[in-house]
Amino acid sequence: MAQTLPSRGTQQGAAGAMSRFRRGVVVGALVLLLGWIGGCAYLAFTVVQGLPPLERLENPPQELASRVFSADGELIGQFYIKRRSYVPFDSIPPAFLHALIATEDRAFYRHWGVHLERIFKALLKNLLAGDLTREGASTITQQLARNLYFGREISLVRKLREAITAIQIERTYSKQEILELYANTVYFGRGAYGLAVAAQVYFDKSPSELTPAECAYLVALLKAPEAYDARYYPERALARRNLVLRLMYEQGFLSEAEARQAIATPIRLAEEPTRTTALGIAPHFVEMVRQTLAQDFRLQGYDLYRDGLTIYTTLNARIQRYANEAVREHLQEYQRLFDRSWRWTPQLRRRLIEDAIRNHPLYLAASPEQRPHIAEQLRQDRRFADSVLFAATRIQVGVVVLDLASGDILALVGAAPELVPSPFRVRSFLNHVTQIRRQPGSAFKPFVYASVLERGLTPESAIPSGPFQYVLADGTVWAPRGSGEQYGAEVTLTTALKYSINTVAARLIVEYTTPSAVAALAQRLGIESPLRPVPALALGASEVSPLELTNAYATIARQGIRMSVRFLLRVEDRHGNVVLQEPPTRPVADALPPQVAQQLTAMLATVVDGGTGSAVRRWYRGPAAGKTGTTNNFADAWFVGYTPELAAGVWVGFDDQRITFTGWYGQGGRAAAPIWGRLMGKIYADRTLPYT
Repeated sequence: MAQTLPSRGTQQGAAGAMSRFRRGVVVGALVLLLGWIGGCAYLAFTVVQGLPPLERLENPPQELASRVFSADGELIGQFYIKRRSYVPFDSIPPAFLHALIATEDRAFYRHWGVHLERIFKALLKNLLAGDLTREGASTITQQLARNLYFGREISLVRKLREAITAIQIERTYSKQEILELYANTVYFGRGAYGLAVAAQVYFDKSPSELTPAECAYLVALLKAPEAYDARYYPERALARRNLVLRLMYEQGFLSEAEARQAIATPIRLAEEPTRTTALGIAPHFVEMVRQTLAQDFRLQGYDLYRDGLTIYTTLNARIQRYANEAVREHLQEYQRLFDRSWRWTPQLRRRLIEDAIRNHPLYLAASPEQRPHIAEQLRQDRRFADSVLFAATRIQVGVVVLDLASGDILALVGAAPELVPSPFRVRSFLNHVTQIRRQPGSAFKPFVYASVLERGLTPESAIPSGPFQYVLADGTVWAPRGSGEQYGAEVTLTTALKYSINTVAARLIVEYTTPSAVAALAQRLGIESPLRPVPALALGASEVSPLELTNAYATIARQGIRMSVRFLLRVEDRHGNVVLQEPPTRPVADALPPQVAQQLTAMLATVVDGGTGSAVRRWYRGPAAGKTGTTNNFADAWFVGYTPELAAGVWVGFDDQRITFTGWYGQGGRAAAPIWGRLMGKIYADRTLPYT
């Protein structure tokens, strides 16, 4: 049978369809190719755009904490965004580097930033596990790139940027420099960036003191600091640390005996510091330093929180500890005494709670319509009311010690501590040495006596001590009440000051000098707060800070030579270059004739020896002069005094001036002088200090 052939038209149609199909395939392939090229180009553009510039590679960012040191070399505080201190390569223990390389990057000295073989192995494992993030393959250099520039975001783009940057880092730095940078930037948990801080936080050691077992533990933390913290997960942390030690043995960094010994060693962490102990022994002093430097134009261009400055201060750490101890010892007795005697009145209790409600964050954040409801909720909250009343009745303290020869602050207790054993923990961040102004009471009287001594009276001059009245300019009668016993018709100036007789001081300021003259003299001596030139100034009616009152007494102690107070010595940058230098304090003025200062010192010595300040002698028997101060209703108690080498001031009271001591125990000689005596007794019993 003859076969039927397709027509020519049919053949041409089939060929056309095939041709169109081929063209479609080609066009599709081109589109896909162009899309792939475009995607690669976009990816490359995105990766390149996020790479750090060459300048940042050559000068990598390092946020280093600024450290504050006492004059005797003790670290007393730090300012930081990230707590970090720098340790040079020579001070990094070899065991840490060995643990790091054995655990994180065995081929560190052989690769050029990335380790391709390790990447392929990790990729294969992740594909088999169905989790592309399960197994990491970053080298130490890649981890450094991440720490410095990219953070911990998980993405392909970040990985590519990290790898390219690692290659650039290897081209810019030596292997030793990379290890040094890594050790000073990696995060170990608990807010510790870098090996130096980690060694201190976890073991209370410097890096050079770390053992191989401790180095292995710190490297073990790098995988997940919170998950391997031995304080919270001791078994997990021990297993991870021992794994690091076995890897060190396998890589030849430890002998078998060394590895066995290290594995058998338990993890012994340092005691965990509380938030307040992290502030150190002198938190208010350190905060005063911070506030001052933050406003000092000489530090323009420096970042106090990132530039790793080293700040040297005048504080003496040993004297500061003695001041802390003296305050705590006294308040442990005195707070109990006050608590037993204090009685709330319904009106005062209600006012304090209402004031606290109006300042409560919930109340302040609420709308005007919601506030009555919030206020009623707080009124019904017994715990809230109890906490308000408890805080209001905590005795507060301010103590400052000055070196007479230099004007330097040697110690400053800005607030009362929690009444528990060490560490020294404060319960207020108000600095009660520099940030409060209170009436000094009779502690102001030495300025009245100095004024009349300047005008020709002598310590033996006899003054009437009986009742005294004075008609003020507005016609009212000022009749100050007597303080303590009266001594007949007349007493000497020395006796009147020794027993703090109010009527004598009142008579002196209006009959033998003037309020304006007393105010001017006090300001020459060092009082900077405004003083009202009124007769009541004789009894301390104008408010002053404990620091300025103590410095004014220091002027008397120096025989009338006034000096400004200093608390900073110098500031150095991270390389040790001095960027701020405070010169030694020079005398500001001869504020008082030397003869008058000597007479006044002799008179103030009798206050301590048998007068209102005799409580000092229970703890301190050396030469001393000073004056007590007590304000109306026992609201504030003072003792300010000096030895031949030191001046110190003590204020005791309450933040809310509606709370006062309830009787005799609120006098300056009982509430404040014992702290002064305890402190001086401790200082002068320490033969290592230059004052004995």
